[in-house]
Amino acid sequence: MRVLWVCNIMLPAIARQLSAEYSVREGWLSGIFRSLLEREGTGVELGVCFPADGGLAETDRKLRIGGREVACYGFAEDLEHPERYDAAMEARFSHILDRFSPDLVHIFGTEFPHGLACARAFGRPGRTLVGLQGMMGAIADAYMADLPPAVQRSATLRDVLKRDSLARQQEKFRLRAAGEARLLRLAGHVTGRTPFDRETARRIHPEAAYHFMNETLRDCFYEGGWEPARCRRYELFVSQADYPIKGFHYLLQAMPEICAAFPQTTVAVAGNSVLGTDGVKSRLKIPAYGKYLRRLAKENRLTEKIRVLGRLDEEGMKRAYLSCHVFVCPSAMENSPNSLGEAQLLGVPAVASDTGGIPGIAAHGVGGLLFEKGNPRALAEAVQKLFSSDETAGRLSASERADAAVRYDRARNLETLLEIYRRMLEESPER
Repeated sequence: MRVLWVCNIMLPAIARQLSAEYSVREGWLSGIFRSLLEREGTGVELGVCFPADGGLAETDRKLRIGGREVACYGFAEDLEHPERYDAAMEARFSHILDRFSPDLVHIFGTEFPHGLACARAFGRPGRTLVGLQGMMGAIADAYMADLPPAVQRSATLRDVLKRDSLARQQEKFRLRAAGEARLLRLAGHVTGRTPFDRETARRIHPEAAYHFMNETLRDCFYEGGWEPARCRRYELFVSQADYPIKGFHYLLQAMPEICAAFPQTTVAVAGNSVLGTDGVKSRLKIPAYGKYLRRLAKENRLTEKIRVLGRLDEEGMKRAYLSCHVFVCPSAMENSPNSLGEAQLLGVPAVASDTGGIPGIAAHGVGGLLFEKGNPRALAEAVQKLFSSDETAGRLSASERADAAVRYDRARNLETLLEIYRRMLEESPER
C-alpha cells in the first residue's frame, strides 16, 4: 500500500539528509517514522510531505533513510500565520498526489491549513485519515486560562507592533478551529487516544470512523529512569510557558504555598522565554502574558527561583526531566501532552491538570497526581505531597513507568497503525 504522510514539520531524519534546519516539536512523529522504517514486511511504500522554506518547498525526491526508500515532498506555508488559508497549496498537493499516487493519505494534526488543502486536493474521504493532536476549538475556548480581565485586554509594544495581543491570539485559534472543523468533515477516518478527543471529533463529524491509537515517543525516553537520589531536590520542571493555555501562571500562583513548606523550591522552565530575562532587548520584546508572569514572579518573590532553560533538543529535555524532583503540567487545556508522556516513560513524578484528555493518559495516582485545573492551592498540595515523601514519589514513579510502557509500546502502536491502514483499504476498495 502507498501511504502519504502529511506532517506539520520536516522530520529530523529527512532534514539531516537535506542539510536543513529542523524543529524538535512533535517528536512522536520521529518515533513512529523510525518504527515503520525498521519493521520488515509492512507492505507500506511511504511518502512524506512537510512545510519548507525557499527551494526546499519544491522538494520532490526519494531519499534513503534507515535502509528504506522514502519519497519526500516539500510545500510552502506561512507558518507564522497558521490561521490563514492559502488555496494555492491545493495546487501543490495536487501535484504531489499525482506524483506519488497514494492509496491513502494520513494527515497528522488539524492545527495547520495544509491539512485542509491536502484533503481538498485528494477528495477521497474514505481514504483520508486525520490524526488528532491538539484540538483547536477547545484550546480557543480555554485560551485565556483565568487571566485577570485587565491582563486579557492588555497589550505591550511588542503586541501592538506584531498585532499579536492576547485577544488576537485567541481569535487566531478560533480561526484555526474553523479550519479544523472543515478538515475533519472531509475525513472518513480519524485517530485519537483520549475520550476527550473522541467526543470532540464526533461533535464535529459524527459519521467519521474513530480509531484508537496511542503515540510512539522519541527513542531516548525509553531508556534510563528517574532516581530520587540523583535529582535536584525541590526543583520543579515545566516544559513550556510561553502561552496562557500552558498555565505557567497557575504554578507561580501556587509557589508561595509550596515555598512556605519547602523554601528551597526552584522552577526550571524550557521552551521560548516570554519573561524577558535576557536583558533590556528581551524585555522590549515581552508580550502581555510575559509581563504578567514577571509581575507574579516579582510579587511572590520568585525572580531568583526561576531558571529559564530555553529551547532544548531531546537529550536536553531528558536531562531536565531526570534532574527535577517533580514534573508539572499546569495547562488550562491539553489533549495528550507529549511532555507528560515523556516524563511518565522516565518515571518522573508528575503533577498535571485534570483537564481535556489528560485523565485519559494519566489516571490519578497511577500516571501522575491530577489537580483541579486552575486551582493553585490544589496544585501546591499535589507538589507538597511528592516533596514530603520519597516513598510516595517512588511509588508514583514506578506506576507511571509501568503504565507508560504499555501505552507507548512501539511495536504494538505500529501494529495498530498498520491495522487501521488495512481496514481503510478494505472498507473503501475503489481507486
